[in-house]
Amino acid sequence: MKKGNPWLYMLFWIFVSFLTLFPIYWLFVISVKPAVDLFSTPDILLDGIYWQNYIDVLNDRTLRGYMVNSLIISSGNALLCTTLGFFACYALSRFNMSGKESIFFWTITNRMAPPAVFLLPLFLLMTQVYRVGDFSLLDTRIGMILVYCTFNLPFAIWTLRPTVDGIPKELDEAAYVDGASPWKVITEVVFPLCRPGLAVTLILTWVFAWNEYLLAATLTNFNARTLTTGLSEYVTTTGTEWGIMAAISMFTLIPALIVFSMVQKHIVTGLTFGAVKG
Repeated sequence: MKKGNPWLYMLFWIFVSFLTLFPIYWLFVISVKPAVDLFSTPDILLDGIYWQNYIDVLNDRTLRGYMVNSLIISSGNALLCTTLGFFACYALSRFNMSGKESIFFWTITNRMAPPAVFLLPLFLLMTQVYRVGDFSLLDTRIGMILVYCTFNLPFAIWTLRPTVDGIPKELDEAAYVDGASPWKVITEVVFPLCRPGLAVTLILTWVFAWNEYLLAATLTNFNARTLTTGLSEYVTTTGTEWGIMAAISMFTLIPALIVFSMVQKHIVTGLTFGAVKG
């Protein structure tokens, strides 16, 4: 299509971009309208901007706490999953373990299962098995960081394995001949070459943890509640505050957009690194 008819190619991608971006634009329109206007005739064009919804969100101390929780939990989980995933992939790639393909498949099956399947066992683990005196992992940031590893760690391993496999083992052997220790081989030879894949894994696991709702809504009450779960607090028996919910949704989009814009050039490189081996 690109070579035969470039105009048709351009119109196709304009249409796809419109389908992708219009919901975000509509969300922004809802966030800058007062409640009275939302129930009038829908108007996709902005005839005025009402910033009070954003002001209310920023002035809400509880929502600011939820945002801090989301940043800490998603960042901590992304760093932990990327680190553990890298070492797991290195072991699967470099060591001749029996049944390592079965281990890899078993690991990725956790990502295939729906999150609701793990709700009950995770709740019991956090409230009973890992309870020490009056302390439990329920409604804690550390607890949520570990919980998200259930799904993000298998994804990190699945994403990083082609990257690590794409690095020739001869580089490791050359480093050993030069007198490098196993730790130096990992940190000074393999790790720098894996940076594109590590960047992509870090970004995607961060976004997955940032956007997660079901587990956070079930396993947190107040102390570790995230920003996405704060949306449900504005659905009450007296009505739904659509404007504030839309403003909160816009705030959840901003960090992800900033992160993607900063490392966009590494995404394609990281996803394709190691896909073709000589």
